[in-house]
Amino acid sequence: MDLIQFEQWVLKDFGIDLSAYKSNQLHRRIQSLMSRVGVNSVDEYVALLKKDQGQRQKFLDFITINVTEFFRNPDIFNEFKGKLQEELRINKRPLKIWSAACSIGAEPYSIAMILDEISPGVRHNIIATDLDATILEKAKKGEYTYSDVKNIKKEYIDKYFKVIGEKYILDNKIKSMVTFKKHDLILDRYDSGFDVIVCRNVVIYFNQDIKNDIYKKFSSSLNRSGILFVGATESIYNYRDFGFEKASTFIYKKL
Repeated sequence: MDLIQFEQWVLKDFGIDLSAYKSNQLHRRIQSLMSRVGVNSVDEYVALLKKDQGQRQKFLDFITINVTEFFRNPDIFNEFKGKLQEELRINKRPLKIWSAACSIGAEPYSIAMILDEISPGVRHNIIATDLDATILEKAKKGEYTYSDVKNIKKEYIDKYFKVIGEKYILDNKIKSMVTFKKHDLILDRYDSGFDVIVCRNVVIYFNQDIKNDIYKKFSSSLNRSGILFVGATESIYNYRDFGFEKASTFIYKKL
């Protein structure tokens, strides 16, 4: 079995379409992972993944890039806070927000804390999705390490977390603001009627055709004047092709 055949096996067994990823980059990462776990061929690796649930999860974590932080890129996130305030002024109602590829929940919970600060008492609809069901269960628990929360302002830590030993336990009010669901950005249908979509540091791993398809579907999922917030390395150079205008360096508004 070669790496192309391995991609086909992963689609069948895991339901993940690896053909959407940048091929050379992906194959280097898979070969690196195989080397780390001590297998010498793709066939050996498939046999390992079939019998070892722990290795299956390691592979899934490796492929789905579960790297995230609260308020990642704080200066950019502060700009996003200003855009959320604009959306509230424009809409004069609770917002419908999608945090796509949310990993351990740091991003949607960051949004929830901001909304609790700028519109206290308003019940916004924050939907957070990821294709990794195991990581979603971790997100739902709302338990974090110091490394996870290092970008959070002390006033937010004091207000929204309980520190027990080395764990930072998120307040139930903030947890209750977010609904977690399993979703694959490549294979699954998209919901609609969103005022805000946040998808950061994920699309960069996909090939250009898949990127364009995702941006097109994000645009269709947004209400008019809705905003798309992307990662600090993910400028959309052809944003007009998807019906966006630039609202900030990494924030786009649907026309």
